[in-house]
Amino acid sequence: MKLSILDQSPISSNQTAKGALNASMELAKLGELLGFTRYWITEHHDLTGLASSAPEVMLGYIGANTNTIRIGSGAVLLPHYKPFKVAEVYNTLATLFPNRVDVGLGRAPGGSAEATNALSDNFLQNVYKMPNLVKEFLHFLYGDFPSDHEFSKISASPVPEVSPVPWLLGTSKKSALLAAENGLSYAFGHFMSEEDGIAIIQQYLDNFIPRKQGQKPEVIVTVSVICAETTEMAKEVAKSTLIWALQRAKGEGEQGVPSIKEAQQYILDNMEKETLESMKKKLIIGNPSEIKEKLIELQTNYKADEIMLNTVTYSPEDRFNSYRLIATEMLKSS
Repeated sequence: MKLSILDQSPISSNQTAKGALNASMELAKLGELLGFTRYWITEHHDLTGLASSAPEVMLGYIGANTNTIRIGSGAVLLPHYKPFKVAEVYNTLATLFPNRVDVGLGRAPGGSAEATNALSDNFLQNVYKMPNLVKEFLHFLYGDFPSDHEFSKISASPVPEVSPVPWLLGTSKKSALLAAENGLSYAFGHFMSEEDGIAIIQQYLDNFIPRKQGQKPEVIVTVSVICAETTEMAKEVAKSTLIWALQRAKGEGEQGVPSIKEAQQYILDNMEKETLESMKKKLIIGNPSEIKEKLIELQTNYKADEIMLNTVTYSPEDRFNSYRLIATEMLKSS
């Protein structure tokens, strides 16, 4: 099974943003050493506790400190930007790091309404234009505008020898169909979707139209995972993640991911207890053998080519250890 990393650059309550970004770089290096296929970093704006507002900057830093692992965005929030500029940025990365760059495209705002307005004009209108934005981006990426198109004489330079590999990220049938119609690989966010993911993936597979001869559909499913040596240890580590998610849902959590001790001391009312139990359903927690069993089940049910793991913990070492244990169980033995 192919395994990859999705990193949100979480900032813990005892950590600076610089510390979080340096931990992201260390995670990418570790992922390469352990045999993970790719490292993607998210794009979020003005969200307390996350340092990943400029993935294109971090990818340059991470690419320069790694050698083989694929690197990419998860995702470029395309309605904020002109497709030409996005193509230039990722062509530049692909020129610097040949045959290693992915560009994941998404339509979410990535932050509050105020942050959205600060980033771009007419965001909602651009969301409606997402199908056209995707098509325009692909034309810039591959330099294949029709000869009579107004952009046919310009290129998103520098043009690399190997183009970045485009992906579409989503959690709905709409995104699955958009990926299928454009011959794009599709990454489904299981960890953030309440929809029937299996049906969504099947719709993608059933409607896939190859962009080039011989191309096949490709599916990544992204899940939230926390692994430790024992199930009880994993549950302890996961408390920080769960309480922080609860705090953020309430508009709190400004200090970042709380420590395990802080999470244990957080007093829950009955409604919060119910919310926490619901959150647990989207988080895979356990020891290495338990995690392996659940990931194999997910891959089978989703018909996924690859599973991407998102792990948020208070301690960077707990996060590294989670990926290390899973790799030892699933990659080193395969």
